Amino acid sequence: MSRIKIEMPAVVHYECALPIRITDLNYGNHLANHAVLEIAHEARVMFYAHYGFTELDLAGVGTVMSDAAIQFINEGFYGDLLRIRIAVADLSRVGFSLYYLIVKEEGHEICRIKTGIVCYDYQQRKITNLPESFKNIFS
Repeated sequence: MSRIKIEMPAVVHYECALPIRITDLNYGNHLANHAVLEIAHEARVMFYAHYGFTELDLAGVGTVMSDAAIQFINEGFYGDLLRIRIAVADLSRVGFSLYYLIVKEEGHEICRIKTGIVCYDYQQRKITNLPESFKNIFS
C-alpha cells in the first residue's frame, strides 16, 4: 500500500497555536481526521488575516480549496496545544499550495497537510488569475 508523503518547504511563512477541543475528538478519544482539516482551515484564515487577506478577498479575488492531502503521523488528544506552521509554495498562474506542519507544543509531529488553493471570481463563477501582489510576497 502506497502512502502519501508530504515534503515540507524549507521556509515557514506563518505560525499559530490552536488547542485540540473536545469536539475535535473521535470515538477513539483522539484527534479526528475531519477535525484536522477544520484546524487547517482555522489556521489558514489566521494566515490570510496576518497578511491582510481573507478567503473572499485575496488581493481582490476569492479563493477555493481545490484539493487536500493529509499525512497522519501521531495522535493528538484533548487539551494538546498544536503549533501550525504554514508555508506557501507551488505558485502558478491561478493558484498555489499551502503546506501545514502540525506539531504538539513539545515537538511531536501530528500531521502534514497540503491544500491546493485556486483563485476564484465568485461573481462570474470562474477561476481567475493569482494576483501579482500575492505572488510578490511569496516568490
